[in-house]
Amino acid sequence: MRHTSRVRIDFVTLFPEMIQEALSHSMMARAAGSGAVQFQCANPRDFATDAHRTVDDSPYGGGPGMVLRVDRVADALRSLPGHQEAVVVLTDPRGPRFTQADAEAWSQHGHAIFICGHYEGVDERVRTHLATCTRSIGDFVLTGGELPALMMADAITRLLPGVLGDPESHQDDSFSHDGLLGHPLYTRPLEFEGETVPEVLRSGNHPAVARWRRQEQLRVTRDLRPDLFARADLTKSDLDLLP
Repeated sequence: MRHTSRVRIDFVTLFPEMIQEALSHSMMARAAGSGAVQFQCANPRDFATDAHRTVDDSPYGGGPGMVLRVDRVADALRSLPGHQEAVVVLTDPRGPRFTQADAEAWSQHGHAIFICGHYEGVDERVRTHLATCTRSIGDFVLTGGELPALMMADAITRLLPGVLGDPESHQDDSFSHDGLLGHPLYTRPLEFEGETVPEVLRSGNHPAVARWRRQEQLRVTRDLRPDLFARADLTKSDLDLLP
């Protein structure tokens, strides 16, 4: 798919104020203001039928904590326009790790909905009946899914045309294209506490700069993320750059 004129990113969350506050700053706010992306939240509490607006219950079989009810999540999800065609992502520590490839695919799809878990967890039927996929942002547990959802939404939004201003800004991002980390970046001052900007970056020799940056991408990835380096799509000329 190609980019649509406006991408939608929605959140099923018990804390819409938390989501809205984060989206009201910096790039996310500018992207929404320009029409590149539209954000919306749906709160399962708005679909509760009792006076206490209950959205959770104790787990079948016993155990600690409370579980978010599937029917309340379903009602919130189905209130969002176009949910049937959206990528519906459940934030879940059991899911595969979110990657740049996911961000690129979902930015092209045009509509992503994040279901933000909370309490002890969500009813398993949210995963099996409502979500189209699950994603984790790392091997740790957070109080809720709002922060992971916001991080993934940020990664999607910055890829949309016009959001970063310079259309080439994300071309050399870490994890993009060939899977390597990004090269080091420098700006003024020229010298800081004894460390000087590499001379090649001040030379005006653009082929030499490009060679240095590629060499540094390879070196940094090999030294800091050998797992990524082992999977990277490298050429013979890439390998010749390494000492």
